[in-house]
Amino acid sequence: QVQLVESGGGLVQAGGSLRLSCAASGTTFGRYALGWFRQAPGREREFVAAISWSGTTTSYDNFAKGRFTISRGDAKNTAYLQMNSLKPEDAAVYYCATDDNVGVLATTPPIAWGQGTQVTVSS
Repeated sequence: QVQLVESGGGLVQAGGSLRLSCAASGTTFGRYALGWFRQAPGREREFVAAISWSGTTTSYDNFAKGRFTISRGDAKNTAYLQMNSLKPEDAAVYYCATDDNVGVLATTPPIAWGQGTQVTVSS
């Protein structure tokens, strides 16, 4: 079983930055990709970004390109989402997720979710 714990959410003004962290653990956590999804009130959960176990492959949704950067810690069981130039429409609960690889993570329901961290952007 895999456990994912997010941190780093909070309140930020439009144009500001936040860095989210995800820590993965569990006896079955192996060479998995890690990624981020988000869900705003009244909207479906959507893919944000994903990174391979090695860190060499990444994928971003269009709205995240150029503003968000996903990275992986040296220990491989952590992932980060650096979010810059935040907009009010980026406000959502951000979830960490994991699956076999970036392609699967970006297109199919992940094998595990974290509980989410709230990001609020004031205008």
